[in-house]
Amino acid sequence: MRDFGTTGPLLRVEGLAKYYGARVGCEGVGFDLWPGEVMGIVGESGSGKTTLLNCLAGHLAPDAGRVLFDQGGEMVDTVTMSEVQRRVLARTDWAFVHQHAHEGLRMNVSAGGNVGERLMAVGARNYGDIRDKALDWLGRVEIAGDRVDDRPSAFSGGMRQRLQIARNLVTGPRLVFMDEPTGGLDVSVQARLLDLLRGLVREMGLSAIIVTHDLAVVRLLADRLMVMKSGHVVEQGLTDQVLDDPQHGYTQLLVSSVLQV
Repeated sequence: MRDFGTTGPLLRVEGLAKYYGARVGCEGVGFDLWPGEVMGIVGESGSGKTTLLNCLAGHLAPDAGRVLFDQGGEMVDTVTMSEVQRRVLARTDWAFVHQHAHEGLRMNVSAGGNVGERLMAVGARNYGDIRDKALDWLGRVEIAGDRVDDRPSAFSGGMRQRLQIARNLVTGPRLVFMDEPTGGLDVSVQARLLDLLRGLVREMGLSAIIVTHDLAVVRLLADRLMVMKSGHVVEQGLTDQVLDDPQHGYTQLLVSSVLQV
């Protein structure tokens, strides 16, 4: 595991809960995420992992608990922030990579425009600089510069996902939420995307929270792992430890089901 130093946590989650009537979306979730750390959240469909991610990212209002984020050395509760403050946070220090790239892109805007919009949202105004930075980021996610004026609708699924990543990372966020970032992609495309993500996370020192059903994804990307079942965290620890020596019966079933494939 990487050394995350002696600074305090970037994100602290305390007693987070979300209910849908009598059904538990997530309940009693708590953990610290450190600067530069990648946390994986796994579990079957309906386990609560996506509900948890959406509560953490401010897309859903939790029914209980706190989500504390380090802003200038002060831990600020993002749950009680105003909507305006949360939108600013989502444009600057946070980013969200959707499973379906069209949800995170403007499909009728060019590739360069998609990247440039995020820059303009944080105050960039010089067209030449914005275009240059967009071209640089397209190159970093392996999209040819001559596609800068093409719309995402002309891109393959893998290219759209890489474009969404460029749009999210161009402003240098400190925390990235990812919802099944390789879901629905062909295996060869998944492998290329995972290599790209791993390189960018390490190069930029990003913290990330990744929700996935694919244990190979967390094995490659995550430093630490949480396993969810029926809205509760049933096991957590260093990724290799959890996957190589699972303690909870549910985690053992998840790991064994992959080994049997």
